[in-house]
Amino acid sequence: MAIPSDNLKTNYLRMKQVLTIFLALIAVGFGYAQSHVNFIITDQMNSPLAGANVVIKGTTAGTASDATGLARLTGLPNGKTTFEISFIGYEKKQVTLNFPSDSGRTIKIELEEGEELEEIVIASTRSSRTIEDTPTRIEAITGEELGEKAAMNSSNIGMLLSETTGVQMQQTSLSSGNLSIRIQGLDGRYTQILKDGFPLYSGFAGGLSIMQIPPLDLQQVELIKGSNSTLYGGGAIAGLVNLISIAPGSKPQLNIMFNQTSASGTTGNAFYAQKFGKAGLTLYGSASNQKAFDPDNDGFSNLPKSQTINFNPRFFYYPAPHTELNFGLSANLDQRTGGDMQVINQQSDADHLFSEKNVSERYSTQLMLRTTRENHAFSLKNSISWFNRNLEIPDYQFKGNQISSFSEFLFSLKKSKKSDWQFGANHYYEKFNDKHSAADPDRSYEQNTVGVFAQNTTDFHPKLTLESGLRSDYNPDYGTFWLPRLSLLYKPVSRLTARIGGAMGYKLPTIFTEESERRYYQHILPLPASDIKPETSVGGSFDLNYKTVFFDELSFSINQLFFATRLKNSLLLEENTPTGAFEFKNAAGNVVSSGFETNIKLTWNDFKL
Repeated sequence: MAIPSDNLKTNYLRMKQVLTIFLALIAVGFGYAQSHVNFIITDQMNSPLAGANVVIKGTTAGTASDATGLARLTGLPNGKTTFEISFIGYEKKQVTLNFPSDSGRTIKIELEEGEELEEIVIASTRSSRTIEDTPTRIEAITGEELGEKAAMNSSNIGMLLSETTGVQMQQTSLSSGNLSIRIQGLDGRYTQILKDGFPLYSGFAGGLSIMQIPPLDLQQVELIKGSNSTLYGGGAIAGLVNLISIAPGSKPQLNIMFNQTSASGTTGNAFYAQKFGKAGLTLYGSASNQKAFDPDNDGFSNLPKSQTINFNPRFFYYPAPHTELNFGLSANLDQRTGGDMQVINQQSDADHLFSEKNVSERYSTQLMLRTTRENHAFSLKNSISWFNRNLEIPDYQFKGNQISSFSEFLFSLKKSKKSDWQFGANHYYEKFNDKHSAADPDRSYEQNTVGVFAQNTTDFHPKLTLESGLRSDYNPDYGTFWLPRLSLLYKPVSRLTARIGGAMGYKLPTIFTEESERRYYQHILPLPASDIKPETSVGGSFDLNYKTVFFDELSFSINQLFFATRLKNSLLLEENTPTGAFEFKNAAGNVVSSGFETNIKLTWNDFKL
């Protein structure tokens, strides 16, 4: 039977269409199979980022990078495709490619750290680097953590410091509640306390400092563990604490806090800050009242009866965009009485006699001029402080006042993006006047110390930074001190940092030690100037810090620190058996404090462990 030609023609056309569609599908499938691309994802130090996400924008299709930072995507459609590359803590990046012409390429993506990682600029090292890029090991209490601790105890910084790893608050008097800071096992006299870089709390004025420094006007607290005498001179053998005040901004800031404790303590704080064009102001005031508190009913106060008033105004002037002049005043009035509860309540009798009463006044001024340019800066500082204290126990009274001053010139030079220098000179003056009775010896003294210093911080490699410094101090009574310091920062990968450092330090001898405080300075002889040598130290530390993020929300960090400090000519208080008095002597051998600290932190949203 013959087949009509029209049918053959129709079938032929149908077969041709089917074949064309089939070949087109094969071509499309071939295109999907052949188009692929490789991404190498690193951080700014060229370290691979494992677990970075690479997805096609607007879809959930993608992959994650492996341990070498490699992410490979295959089966990509022809045409323009936009990829989004992301990693927790880093800024996202987008890349648009055109396939099949870009198929087979290997593209390197360098991600920059984003705002999710809090950048803390450190003031204590004078180099204006972030805490992540500073070779010196520094711990900072900032932001919410500072606010939480201030809310828990708004009367002083004792609790704020006590919850820091490796820092212990030692009570030198149960009656008055006085505290001193012990860092890495060393006595409180080896820790230097600064306020905005001014050493206001030293010598006689250091005895009550922790109990008289409220936290509400602080922007951050910086702790350096281990000797750091290059920039600040003697006294920082164990470390230093630098309290950074809040500076005024264009928007007004007003904080008011009222605390009432179950231990019958009441504290009120108010802080105000604002910038008005070329002028600025911060104003802080606080008052606290604590009733004597005896929770264990043993008849003696665990918390003394105390009243404290603080007032601290600061004035700012900005004559030019890069110049700042500020002047601050600080006043503290404090009275505390502890001991036998019946004596505190004015019900003393033959069996209830003991009490310890402290009345103190502290006044200080701070003046600073600072000019900053693109590659250099200089500052001038001066502070004057006057402190008066009257300590009374039954049948004995210790009275005295101290005037001290600090002056400094600092010049900072940034030679390049990788290197900066600090050059400076400063002068410390301290005079203690012992208002002793006729029966007691005169323990007054006067100290003058002049120092010059230089420090350099250099990035030799994106993974390697070296900070080195040298200081020379001269004191007419004790001679010249040379204080070198060296710190090295190494970042082998983005999440791991290692620091190692060492320094020398010294401490001029005074009668103001924890042992003296515990004895209320009773029967303590003056320092025999001809026989007593300054305390000197050599110390070093090594630490590793690792941090990462799990499940996009849970952050984990661990820090392991090893430290050692050797003290020479350590000052000891010994009893003079024939007279019953106590006198200071230098220890015959060395005193070594060594150990390790481990700090582990887990953070999930607003929860921290």
